[in-house]
Formats: sequence, structure tokens, C-alpha cells
Amino acid sequence: MSFQLTEEQEMVRLMARDFAAKELEPVAAERDRLEIFPLDVVKQMGELGLLGMMVPAEYGGADAGAVSYCLALQEIAYSCASTALTMSVANLSTEPLLHFGDEAQKSEYLVKLAEGELLGCFALTEPEAGSDPGSMSMTADDRGDHYLVNGTKVFITHGEYADVVNLIARTGPEKGSRGLSAFIVEKGTPGFSVGAREDKLGLRSSNTVELHFNDCRVPKENLVGRPGAGFKVAMIALDSGRIGIASQALGIARACLDESIRYARKRRQFGKTISSFEAIQWMIADMATGIEASNWLILSAAWKKDKGLPFTREASMAKLFTSELANKSAYLALQIHGGYGYLKDFKVERLYRDARVTTLYEGTSEVQRLVIAKNLLKEHD
Repeated sequence: MSFQLTEEQEMVRLMARDFAAKELEPVAAERDRLEIFPLDVVKQMGELGLLGMMVPAEYGGADAGAVSYCLALQEIAYSCASTALTMSVANLSTEPLLHFGDEAQKSEYLVKLAEGELLGCFALTEPEAGSDPGSMSMTADDRGDHYLVNGTKVFITHGEYADVVNLIARTGPEKGSRGLSAFIVEKGTPGFSVGAREDKLGLRSSNTVELHFNDCRVPKENLVGRPGAGFKVAMIALDSGRIGIASQALGIARACLDESIRYARKRRQFGKTISSFEAIQWMIADMATGIEASNWLILSAAWKKDKGLPFTREASMAKLFTSELANKSAYLALQIHGGYGYLKDFKVERLYRDARVTTLYEGTSEVQRLVIAKNLLKEHD
């Protein structure tokens, strides 16, 4: 891969940085406090092409590529990690249709998702099926011209506001992952309802809900890909989701570093600024080194995706390393701020809360290690 960004990639990064500084940074703390989902901002992001960045222009997308997507998402997360999560899931929700949808589905849904006319979400997790999607119990029974869907999904990002749901459900008697299929379900479909809104530690202006399906009738033409391909659909989407979450985590880590430097250069103790203390300098150095390493892990995975090369291992490496870096950076940033960092008046308090979940969703750190190890062992068979 080239270590030099193209002019277009630099322009995308600067556009996202300017948008985040003007539209997100000034109001992020208030939206977090009041748990406001920023529908107006989501609309603006759609108009800027930020919700369909990896979708070809023929289907309404920005056709900017995965590298540009990761750069832009990082800038959004720097100012507001909640909004970055919305952007990540919106882009993830285009992947099933892009790779497995037929032309009718692409015309009906993908174009509108990419252009921001529709907001999509991704529904995989169930109360008893998190890291193990093969234990999924939601059923989609074939009734001839439609499927009858029953079950509950949990931890669904912006599910309350999504217009369409990318749904994975069990259609066959096969055990484990082989009996799963993928569907598109529209908001307002009879039998489909939004359940409880979760009260979360962080990312509080990102809406998270349960979704309930009670004899929900889904047209046969809304099956995405062939019956039984649901696990493959989900895993391909999650590979892209993982470089998205890695980029979100990197934006958080960068914000932690910058907030720490600003504070350390102003805060005085023992007659001098704390930036002159070796202990503080070491914390800053550790954050900066991790950020540099994370950047190249993410860009490596994104570059491979853009080239059409396998990138599952690289995506998991980027997600694992950067999510854990974000948590470490948030810890160090709060430590540098001392007691002030524990107050909601300071951005690092929000960064500390927002960072925590990055090691959990889109696959826990433990799952990422399994994916990485299995890929490496397979190569040496």
C-alpha cells in the first residue's frame, strides 16, 4: 500500500473534520447529557455522502472507498463518538445489499440508504446470541410468498429511528450458522415493533433499542442472497463494521491525546506546568505511539478492502488493537486531568465513557483474538 494519501482522500478527511468541528463539537456534550439523537445531523451527513461512502456512484453512493471512509469516520468520532457510531452502522447497513442484493433490492433500498434518504440498521444480536450467532433463535418460516418472522433482537444501534432493518434470522433446521438467512424489513411492517430504549454508560446520543417481531410478514423478495447465506452476509458486513469501529476508537484516542496535551500545558503544579513532568510526558508518548500504530493497522485493512483483497484478519487486528488503545488513552487522559477529568465539565469524562464499549461491540476483544488466530493457523495448514 502507499503511505501517501491521495488528494481526494485528503479532501474527504478535511471535509469531515470541518463538518465535525462546526456541527458536532459545540453540541456533543449537551446531546450526550440529554440523550438527543441528532436526526438533523444525520440528514446533513447523508447529503455530504457520509452514509454511503463505499457504495458505487451507480447506486447513489460516494464511491470514496474504505480508506476515505475510515479517515472521515475518525474525524467524526474525534468530536462526537455517538455520531460516528451512527455513521458506522449506516455504512455497514449498505454492505449486505451491495454484495448480496439483487438489482431490484439495490434500486429500492441501496440507493436510498447511500443517499441518506433512508437510515439503515443491522440486527444480529439476540438475548441469548451475542458472540455466538450460531445459537440464534429468531425464526423466519417460509410461507410460500412470504416469511413469518418471530423473535427479539437486542442492542440495535439507532433501531428506533431506522427506516429499514438488515435482519438475520433462522430459516432452516440446520444447527449453528448454516440455517441463517438475511432479510430487509421496512419500518411499519405489521408485527415489527421497537422495544425498550437502553440507558447506557456512554454514547448516550446514539440510540440503542430492542426490536420485536411477532408474526411479522416479510415479502419473499426481501430475502437478501440465497436461503442459508445469512451467516456469510453477516460476517462480510462485520468485517467492514470492524474497521469502522476501529476508526471510531482511533478518533476517541486522538481526542484523548489532544485534550491531555492542552491541559498539561496549562495546568501548573509545584511552580511549573505538568507537561514538564516526566510521568506526564511518558503517558503522552504512549498515547501518541499507539495512535500511530493504530492508524496504519486501520489503513492496511481499508486498503485491502479497496483492492478487493481478503481483509478479515487485518480488520480484526485493527479493531482489537485500536479499541484497547482507546480505553488505555481514555484512562491516561483522565489520569493527567486528575480530579477535573472526573467532572462532566471536561471532555475527557465523556471520552472515558464512550471508549469503553469499543472493545465489546462488533465482536469483543476475545472474539477478535480468535478470528486473528484462526486465520493465521489456517494459513499454515
